[in-house]
Amino acid sequence: MKYRKFADTDIDLSTIGLGSMGMSFSYGEGNDKESIETLNYALELGINFWDTADIYGVGANEELLSKVLVPNRDKIFLATKFGFRTKDPNIGQVRNIPGDQMYIDGSAKHVKEAAEASLKRLGIDTIDLYYLHRVDPNIPIEETVGAMAALVKEGKVRYLGLSEADPENIKRANAVHKISALQSEFSLLTREVEKEILPLTKELNMTFVPFSPLARGLMTNNLNVDEIDEKDFRRNLPRMNGSYLENNQNLAAGLAEIAVKKGISAAQLALAWV
Repeated sequence: MKYRKFADTDIDLSTIGLGSMGMSFSYGEGNDKESIETLNYALELGINFWDTADIYGVGANEELLSKVLVPNRDKIFLATKFGFRTKDPNIGQVRNIPGDQMYIDGSAKHVKEAAEASLKRLGIDTIDLYYLHRVDPNIPIEETVGAMAALVKEGKVRYLGLSEADPENIKRANAVHKISALQSEFSLLTREVEKEILPLTKELNMTFVPFSPLARGLMTNNLNVDEIDEKDFRRNLPRMNGSYLENNQNLAAGLAEIAVKKGISAAQLALAWV
């Protein structure tokens, strides 16, 4: 496994991280036994950068990761996120939530409450990297990051991050407290961050963390959309339907042809590109 320094620290993080959303949220039915096996295998491979969020399974994913995280705490750099909330406070731990049944809460009050809840579910004392999952359009970013910074002072969080933030909010947030990581979708099919976001993260010495580097599975060239679980949110993505899907499948097939010549899989080539 290859490693890179995290932001302006001496921390070595695996270049390939472990995103765990699909284990508990959005991607059809889950299997906790297989997920635990995957988590342990990731450790064996040297993957030390793990990612979760409180909305994934409405807390279920954090609890799942804790089973492997707690006994291996010194081997894992754990990132989690807050911000998304359900309109129904009694919804329970579910795998699928309609978009119109969630909202963003970046209030100082929720920052503190969410962090405390995540720490309890994870079974740890400190979160390594705490992301604001999405910027709250109704709360100044300064208020949200100010509350996040207080968590750092209290020793409950080590580093702060943002997810899917625009350049203006990134700059404003970084002016309040050092933002060490910016997470956004990035793949051969999703490249909007190249124009402004990537140059800005380099300028501010932030680690850029790409999610969905395989374009939700399309870049593997072996995703059969017709076989995706009915509850899988990808069924409703424009890229997975109609002419968009046909075009994307053609691109994936072209990538696979190049990969064959190099003696690797399409997925390996797509990840290497990122």
